[in-house]
Amino acid sequence: MNIQVRLFATLRQGRSPRQSMELPAGSRLADALARLSIGRDEVSIRLRNGREAEWETALSEGDTISLFPAIGGG
Repeated sequence: MNIQVRLFATLRQGRSPRQSMELPAGSRLADALARLSIGRDEVSIRLRNGREAEWETALSEGDTISLFPAIGGG
């Protein structure tokens, strides 16, 4: 299945901010993250088709996942 991945802020460093990814049927959000070599601790907000998603959320053909790191400020 083909999904779209959108990365934001520091997660873009050394990676394309938007990309297509081919995954086997039955893949989960965690599988996409592993393919990107991003650790779970690096991601603060994860969305599937604009809605909050868990790591074990199953993905479907055409899904868009968006990943955001923790944002510091002060």
